[in-house]
Amino acid sequence: MKTNRRDLLTNAALGGLGASTLGLGACSPNESTAAETDAISEKITARTIAEAEKLMGLTYTPNERQMMLSGLEGGLEALTRLHAMDLPNSLAPATTFEPKLRGRRYPSQKNTLTLSGQYQADLPQDRFDIAFATIAQQGAWLRSGAITSLALTNIYLERIERFAPKLECFVTVMADHAREQASAADKALADGRDRGPLHGIPYALKDLADVENGRTSWGATPYKDRIATKDAAIVRKLDRAGAVLLGKTTLGALAYGDIWFDGKTRNPWNVEEGSSGSSAGSASALAAGLCSFSIGTETLGSIVSPSERCGVTGLRPTFGRISRAGLMALSWSFDKAGPLCRSVEDTAIVLSKLNGYDQNDPGTKRHGFTYDGTIDIASMTVGYVPEWFENGDDVDRAALEAMRALGVTLKPFAFPAVNFESVIAPVLVESAAAFSELTLSNRDDDLVWQSPNAWPNTWRQARFTSAVDYIQIDRVRRQLMIAMGDAFDGFDALIGPHYAGGALLATNATGHPQLAMRAGFAQLPTRGDDEASTSEQAAITHRVPRGISLWSDLFKEGNIIALGHALEGALNVSTERPVAFGR
Repeated sequence: MKTNRRDLLTNAALGGLGASTLGLGACSPNESTAAETDAISEKITARTIAEAEKLMGLTYTPNERQMMLSGLEGGLEALTRLHAMDLPNSLAPATTFEPKLRGRRYPSQKNTLTLSGQYQADLPQDRFDIAFATIAQQGAWLRSGAITSLALTNIYLERIERFAPKLECFVTVMADHAREQASAADKALADGRDRGPLHGIPYALKDLADVENGRTSWGATPYKDRIATKDAAIVRKLDRAGAVLLGKTTLGALAYGDIWFDGKTRNPWNVEEGSSGSSAGSASALAAGLCSFSIGTETLGSIVSPSERCGVTGLRPTFGRISRAGLMALSWSFDKAGPLCRSVEDTAIVLSKLNGYDQNDPGTKRHGFTYDGTIDIASMTVGYVPEWFENGDDVDRAALEAMRALGVTLKPFAFPAVNFESVIAPVLVESAAAFSELTLSNRDDDLVWQSPNAWPNTWRQARFTSAVDYIQIDRVRRQLMIAMGDAFDGFDALIGPHYAGGALLATNATGHPQLAMRAGFAQLPTRGDDEASTSEQAAITHRVPRGISLWSDLFKEGNIIALGHALEGALNVSTERPVAFGR
């Protein structure tokens, strides 16, 4: 795996997409001297336009520049008024991304959940075996009376107190709130009121989702004391499902990476390295056995990347399946929320409770979710791209062979040949708009992470993206959507390394779902912020998880969860725990 989420953002931030395409330059912050800065005139001249053309890949004549002057000066006045407007992060654009293609049929689904069954009846003597059990298994114990929700919640709260500081994975622990919810869940079960498979199950929530009267910091210094006024839609749905909220997990500041305002979230398999991000704490806490499941979000790898790093299962659903109301907005046309779980089938349980239309999120869809864990996967056709596995590692190839051994039909998949590298632009431009106030006020200097690849610099550069080229990029995105829809014709799923062939960017841009699951282990050196190791670091390796991904057509999560569940059983690597946190 030589391409990852950070590579995508780095290439874009450093002008890797080309100034003529995006208008994103690669200027060094030290390139302009103080004397040059002092010499900049406040008045727009023909020379100003000529210099700006270099950022846009354009060439105009002297006469054309002169003709443009008055219009550009008038535009500046309008920009000044626009910059003075108060546009809160919760205010979405008038245009809403629609992943469905006209003329293509998306069959309706009933809201049904059929699990594969077969759970252990007796409660383990070891409390840590209880902590690392799946949602389905814990639910069976709760319903049999083998354990109470309060007892399960206390197991996790004790582990959070013991391990969370070392991992730097929780912003806020809500112990009293959790115990109250757990006691209420126990009473409801005793009274015969069972709210479903999440009843009494403790979870952790990424700290960009609002909880009424609680802190939601977005992981960033400028917002670290922010208090939410009402619950996010996800929180309300999980409350109705009887789940127990343990607390708020860390995220890389403003949903990028694993560095937050008070630290860096760690990978339980190697605490010398970060857990990746931005759902950093959600993945780390789950991998260390500090919750039954967690909630993350993804714009461009924020579920997939920490799932790979921490060895958990992450599901990024179809765009619009889960409401984002009450969540921090980064990129309105890319953002999705989804579950991180210890087993593949657990993701179906969580999705079944979160799926559905919400009037407060214009991007949500009215589309049911069906999962059948008893389906015969041998009838399915799974695609693969041969060169992805030729360029992969032994874990990737073993996963492909295990899938083949399950009896599915494996066929080469024609991944779209569209040049889609420019479709990262909405992430850069929309996020710059979402946090425009930080850039304009220079409060972006308060963010802990300051580098050419970090948000502050990326957002400054994004302001030089041409609106005309941005529309052209949106047309390329439509072209990619059509090509991706055509590619999935005749296939139930696609298997491959998480980042191969630009699939992470492409499927995020088109709104297709992705399931990232553990597939094996590898001996790797400690990975730093830039994914590069020093010679000293490279000399010491650690046994860390490796994963594989499954993709499907829009709204076909049931396919990839069923296939992933079968593959999980065949690979038999999902239950191993990180040594330092397994007892």
